[in-house]
Amino acid sequence: MTTPTQRAMRYLPTPEHAARLTTAELRAAFLVEGLFQHDRVVLTHVDLDRVVLGGAMPTTRPLALEAPESLRSAYFAERREIGILNVGGRGTVTVDGARHELDNRDMLYVGRGSREVVLASADPASPAAFYMVSYPAHVASPTRRIAKGEAQAAELGSSESANRRTLRRYIHPDGAASAQLVMGVTELHPGSVWNSMPPHVHHRRTEVYLYFDVPPDGTIVHLMGEPQETRHLMMHDREAVLAPGWSVHAGCGTSNYTFCWAMGGENQEFADMQPAPVNALR
Repeated sequence: MTTPTQRAMRYLPTPEHAARLTTAELRAAFLVEGLFQHDRVVLTHVDLDRVVLGGAMPTTRPLALEAPESLRSAYFAERREIGILNVGGRGTVTVDGARHELDNRDMLYVGRGSREVVLASADPASPAAFYMVSYPAHVASPTRRIAKGEAQAAELGSSESANRRTLRRYIHPDGAASAQLVMGVTELHPGSVWNSMPPHVHHRRTEVYLYFDVPPDGTIVHLMGEPQETRHLMMHDREAVLAPGWSVHAGCGTSNYTFCWAMGGENQEFADMQPAPVNALR
């Protein structure tokens, strides 16, 4: 077992402040890098609805998910729920003695009150890469594995607009129940490069993206900021970005890619969003 790598609590800028940031300052505030490191658990705690983002890549030994000092809890999920997505090779997550096998793009919902979470890879040569998103939980929902094929799927966009994509909902009111976490995966089809276009904002919740399956020589131009004061971040494989309720979150890649989206806040209704028409963006 190993102790998590704890990072300092991160506090996000206001919209007015974000509009004045340099590229380096914008990246330091909203971009989350280095989540996946061999044989380590890496955690980033953000004031954005008190979300904790984590990454774990167990290679030579299992890794325990322990509570960072910023939570002031006896164990990680004492007052929290967790969504765990595997973006690597086959692995297992053992929750209070119950073993759950996760293939690539399978997800596990871990309910509040789960005391022990241990992550392991099936093959050190092809280690699992566990991406974790955790929000405070006011109710305890059952821990549940959701395979990729069990997620609620929908086809969106079109090839003509270069945004044909498959959206899969894993943790949501009609799937794996939760207190506030809503989480899923969107895969862009070959030839499509735009995600969440036309864009929108969420006044009642915040969102986090993890981009993955991005080619080594590829990049994502992620759009953020207020609709009339947009900014951009250049992002790469297995990097995450924070989207406050006032910010758009959309992007364009040099080829097709996949991303995990996770939301927390007041409302779990997927359609609760405020459009930001393309011709009104600045």
